Formats: sequence, C-alpha cells, structure tokens
Amino acid sequence: MMSITQQTNASELTFGAKVSGFFQNYYIYFVLVAVVAILASANLDQFDLFERGNFLNKRNIINILRISAPLLVLAGTFTLLMVSGYIDLSVGSVMGLSAVVYALLAINGVPFLPAFVLTMIIGAGLGAINGLLVVRLNITPVIATLITLSLFKGAALLLVQDGVSAIKSGNGLKMPSWFNSYGREGVLLNLPASFWVAAAVTILLIIIQNRGTLGKYAAATGGNPTAAKLSGINTGRTVFTLYVIVGVSAALAGIARSSFMSLGDPLSGDGMELTAILVVLLGGTAFSGGEGKVLRSFVGALIIMALTVGMLTIVPAYYQAFVIGSALLLAAASNHFISQKGKAS
Repeated sequence: MMSITQQTNASELTFGAKVSGFFQNYYIYFVLVAVVAILASANLDQFDLFERGNFLNKRNIINILRISAPLLVLAGTFTLLMVSGYIDLSVGSVMGLSAVVYALLAINGVPFLPAFVLTMIIGAGLGAINGLLVVRLNITPVIATLITLSLFKGAALLLVQDGVSAIKSGNGLKMPSWFNSYGREGVLLNLPASFWVAAAVTILLIIIQNRGTLGKYAAATGGNPTAAKLSGINTGRTVFTLYVIVGVSAALAGIARSSFMSLGDPLSGDGMELTAILVVLLGGTAFSGGEGKVLRSFVGALIIMALTVGMLTIVPAYYQAFVIGSALLLAAASNHFISQKGKAS
C-alpha cells in the first residue's frame, strides 16, 4: 500500500501537472487579455486609426481585424506545416508575387472571381515547388525556402514595369471598382470578406487538425518521422500537401493585402515569414514539430497585430524592430519552457 507521504507527493504531482497543462493550453488567451488591457490604458490619440485615443472602440477593433486578415489566413496553415516539423521562409515572397499577379489581372480587365481563383492556383503552384525541393530533392527546408524566397521575390519585381514601384492605377490603366471590396468593404458586422475567409479557413483547419487524416499525419510526421513511416504514413505526400496548402494561404494573404492597399506591391509580404514564425511560436507550436494548435496561432496573430498597431504610437519607429525581435526571442524561450514542462509532466 501507498504511504501517506507517497499519496501526498502523487497528489501534488497531479495538481502540478493539471496546473501546467491548464497554463499550456490557455496561456495565450491570458496574454491576449493583457495586451488589450495595456493598449486600452495607453494614450493613442496621435494615431488616426484610433478614435478619441480609445483602443476598445468598435471602429478601432474593426480596423485592426481588417488589416489582420493576411496574417490570420496564413497562421493556421503555417502551424500545421510546423507541426509536421517543416518550415517555409518563402511565404512573404509568395504573398508579394500573388499580390502583383492579382493586381495585374484586375487592372487588365479580368473579373474578380477568375482573378481570385487564378491567383490561388498560382499560390498552390509556388507551394508545390517548395514541396518538390524539400520532398523530392531532399533539400533542407530552410535552404530550399530561402532559395524560393529570392526566386519568387525576383519574379514579382520583374512583373512590375521599370520605374514603377507597384501595380496600381496610372498610365491610362485603372483598378476596377470591385478591387477594394474584398479587403475593405464590410459584408458582415462591418468586416470585409477577407476577414471572414480567414475565419472560415481557420475553422476548416481546426476541424482538419482535430478530426482529419492530414492533421493526424502532420502531428505523427513531426513527432516521430520514422515511426510514422513504419506505421504506413506517406510522410512525403503529407509534407508536400502541407506546402501546397501554405502556398494557397499565402496567395490569399497577398490578395487580401493587395485589395486593402488598392495596389500590387511586390514587397507587400516582406517580413511575413518572421511574423508567421513569431505567431506560431507564441501560440505554443513546437519548433521541432509534433505539437501545436491552429486556434492558438489564430489568437497569437491577433496579439501580434494588436501590438503592431499599438506600437505605431507607443513605441518610436526606430525601436519597433528591436521590440519585434525581443518578442520573437521571448516567444521562442516561452515555447521551449512550455514544451519542456509538458514533457516533464
């Protein structure tokens, strides 16, 4: 029989494990509340986005959610890819190239739906290139996607005419009236279609992760690739599919950014790869793979966007890169600490 001391120790361990598990699952929501509370108490009068300096204002929240659409639509797919143990550093370039293609199609008279679908198909093709480099040619994901980061960015810059920074109205060409609708005009609760597409994609990915084969295969591939192969999982096909899906979501992000800005900027996705990594790490996804939740990354994206907008007035511009880098370091350290606590319990 167990002694009283042993029973006490067991109960303490059980309580500690429960507390650790609760923190691991829900800490991201407490962080969101804390960020909103801090911004709500800050003086934001000097930035036009904030009405009367009040962060918790309906107009302000709508504006932040509107500009968050590109990151929100990317966060979930990037999470599943990292859960599988892989990474894509080219998402910013895919986003920029997609923005340019979408704007080029629109300004040359292609209607909304064909332009939208064609841009997503191109995004899928760019993701497939990454998948082939990693899966078929066995190039390390970081190296492979650094190569395509440069390649896709170069292609986007080549599509823009010399002397012009972006695809936009001018020189006899004009953006159609519908171009801004997707990223700006409210369709439900005064939020644009781009936000609702991001929300729908996130819900679909949550279902895939919790109930779908692809979600289970991604976790198995990231957790133990050898065991996954021995159990009959085609890990190569799983990773390739995830790269294609990330390409599609990056294209959607490019469309949302292009529509919001009313132009096709080849540099519109610059830095998005680092932001996506920050969001996913903040959401508790293990950098080594095998662990992560789409919903937590979605919340992490909201936190980062709220901080980014808030920093425009609270933090001087020359400190913002340092603050973002510090946040990335903190997110990585927290991620490591939480994963280690999870293994210990």
